[in-house]
Parts: sequence; C-alpha cells; structure tokens
Amino acid sequence: MRGGSANERLERLLADPVLSNLMVALNPPGEETRLVGGIVRNTLLGEPTEDVDLATTLQPPDILKRGKAMGWKAVPTGIEHGTITLLREGRSFEVTTLRRDVETDGRHARVVFGRDFREDAARRDFTINALSLGTDGRLHDYFGGEADLAARIVRFIGDPETRLREDYLRGLRFFRFSARYGGGRLDPAGMAAILRMRAGFAGLSRERIRQELFKLLMAAHVLPVLRQMGEAGLLPDLLGIEADLDRFAARAGLQARRPDLAWPVLARLAALLSRKGRVDPALQEALKLSNEEMRWLEQCAGAEDLITRGAAHLASWLAEDFPLAAGEAIALAASVSPEPERVLALAEAAEKHPRLYVSGRDFLAAGFTPGPVVGARLAAFRARWIEAGAPGSEAEQRALFSRFLAESGAGS
Repeated sequence: MRGGSANERLERLLADPVLSNLMVALNPPGEETRLVGGIVRNTLLGEPTEDVDLATTLQPPDILKRGKAMGWKAVPTGIEHGTITLLREGRSFEVTTLRRDVETDGRHARVVFGRDFREDAARRDFTINALSLGTDGRLHDYFGGEADLAARIVRFIGDPETRLREDYLRGLRFFRFSARYGGGRLDPAGMAAILRMRAGFAGLSRERIRQELFKLLMAAHVLPVLRQMGEAGLLPDLLGIEADLDRFAARAGLQARRPDLAWPVLARLAALLSRKGRVDPALQEALKLSNEEMRWLEQCAGAEDLITRGAAHLASWLAEDFPLAAGEAIALAASVSPEPERVLALAEAAEKHPRLYVSGRDFLAAGFTPGPVVGARLAAFRARWIEAGAPGSEAEQRALFSRFLAESGAGS
C-alpha cells in the first residue's frame, strides 16, 4: 500500500501542464493512453527519471496526426513496432501502440497491435516495469508490481524461462535492475532460470552486453550482484576474462566514503578487471571498447607504480599525463591501487602540490625542434623536478631547468 506522499507525487506528475495537455490529445473518445514503465516506477519511489513513456490504444498514424496537431514534432523512431517520439520545447515523450508478440527469437519479436493493456503489460520483463497510470490517477497493477517495488524485489512476470526465451537481454537487465532497485538481492526463481538458460547469452551482441554492464557498474548495489554472478561463473561468460571482485570491493568501499569523486564507469571497469601492466586485449572485442578506452584502461593498469612513488609523481600524473578532471583521475588511481586510503592521502597532498612553470615552450626557446622530442624532454625534466623535491618557486625551477639543459644538452 503506497503512502500519501507517493499519491501526491503521482498527482503532481499528472498535473504537469505539458504532459497533461498531451494526454488529453491522446485520449479521444473510445481510446486510452496511459503513462507506463519507468516514469511510474520511479515516481512511486520518489526518484528522478529521464524517460517518459506512454502506451496507447491509438494506432501509429493517429499518434502522428494528433501529435502534429498539438504542435509537437513527431518522429517515427520505431514505427514498425508502434513507437512515435513526440518532441517539443526540449521535452520528449515516447508513445507506443499496445502490442502483443506473435513470434520471438530470443532477442527480437514480431508484434501485432492490440487494445488490451493487461496483455501489453504481460509482455514486459519485470513486475515493477508493468505498472501504468491513467489520466484519472488510477494506478493499474496487474502482476503485483507495486508490492514488489515496496519490498525491493525484481521479479520476472510469469514464468522466468518464458520471459528469457523471448529476449535473453532480460537476463542482464535482471542483474542491473536488482543492483538498482533490489538492494543487490537476486530473486531465486529468476536467478535459477538464468543459470539454466545461460547459453542464450551467447546470442546477444557485444554492444548490448557492454551497454548493460556499464549501467550495472553504475548501480548503487552492484557489488553484491557481481559477487553472486561471479559465484555462479557468469562473469567469464559475459566478459570473456576473469574479474577481480576483491579489488572492486575495495573500490566500492572507497566510493562510499568519497562520493564527491566522479567515479566514471571506466574507473569502475578498471577496478573490476585491470591488472598491473597491460590490459587483456581480448577485453576490447568482448566489450567493443574503442582504442581510446583501451588506452585509458592500460593507463589505469600502470598507475600503481606512480602511486607508490609519492604525491609529487601522482600530482604530475594528474596534472599532465592523464586527460581527465582531477576528481575522475583520483577515483581511477584509487580504483586500481591495493592501498586506496594511501591514494586519498597522496591525492590530498597532490592537490596542494606546486605547479610546474617549465613547459614545452621553454624547450623550443632553448633550440629544440618541435616534435615528440620536446614532449620526451619535458617528461624527463618533470621527473628531475620531482626527484629534486618539486620546488615551488619559479626561480628555483628555472635554475633547475638551466642545470638540466647544461647536463643534457640544449637543442636537438
């Protein structure tokens, strides 16, 4: 049973003038349009959501016609499946005609349009995603989704194996939603079905696996879900390599203590997978990583050596050698270190560390030819500066620079 605050949130949602006017236009006599899915689920929880989805008895041509008549830009983003996206003044609403599946292959479905909201809800994945809200404020709940939401249970609608055969991606969504909405607990019936049908994951595209994994890594209760997946041997199936859950657990504890750091998804992936040295090249194909992302992860894997050398080296790395904001880079360094607390202490020292006044322009002025040699010499001087105790005054640095040039030879 939802409380008064949840009812108030639903009322405020329906009172939004832009949404209210749109729903009036999409609810002519004899037809019905409701809010469905994430917008209803998250409003009940009092959590934000970016997507606003509506389900309707209207046929796609009628959605297009009525949307345009209201001054909305109507885009047939998935018209073969009955989906029209309506855009106006920075707002976006996805409107889909009610459907039922007539044929599925484990990832894609052939559908026909329908008029039965319960039948449409029955083809969704989880009970908490099958809720719908009418213009009259009535919450329609055919499968106990509201109670599951209150209990933080992510449960398949009906028979889990049937839901998985329809679309094996639902297995990955099960883990992500359990980490996001289920407190990290996995419904036993759902987990058992996934284990029985784990071979079906092989048919999923690596792009979709990457997408779901990255969303899972950003969820609040990802660690207990990953541990259960690891115990079941599912992580190698999905990633193609072994995962280091102890390292990830250390990162998770650090994240809880330092929520002010950005903790980008690749830092989380680095904590899960990286080893000292090179990253397994197989990871690039397994998760469809770009060359830049692989370079990012390789720098993660080699960061521990810099960390062990002290605050000045870390400061130099954060400031010069890594294309990230300082908060993200500190999160990265902590993610790959076996001593995350030491990283934080070093990072605090690094943030107060003096700037380096000598730049590539100084080497050019000394007669060096533009090109890679300038970068190499600057890196060598930076190391010398750090070894000298990283003097902070510009005069001291200029004197050190003069000695460096005299020893190494000016110009090239």
